[in-house]
Amino acid sequence: MTKKATGIVSYLTLIGWLIAYFVGDREGAKFHLNQSFLLVVANLVLTVAARILSKVPFIWIIIWICNIALFVLWIIGLIHAINEEEKPLPIIGGFQILK
Repeated sequence: MTKKATGIVSYLTLIGWLIAYFVGDREGAKFHLNQSFLLVVANLVLTVAARILSKVPFIWIIIWICNIALFVLWIIGLIHAINEEEKPLPIIGGFQILK
């Protein structure tokens, strides 16, 4: 897979990320692999927090807003991958998990 295809596929699903990581151009698309992995981790943290805090009144509003924010970040990352730009995502883009 090319750098662009690897970056795009990494944002599609967790399975897409795994395919992009093991089959794609890992070195060329390392930036987008990291950004999409950050989204997966943020989604996992949000899901766990939602399960733990589900009994707190009105917490669903905050969880709903955070889910929408993650969706917007996902769209931004996907657009950056399509345009082959290496711009970090707002809020979570400064972290680096993959080296």
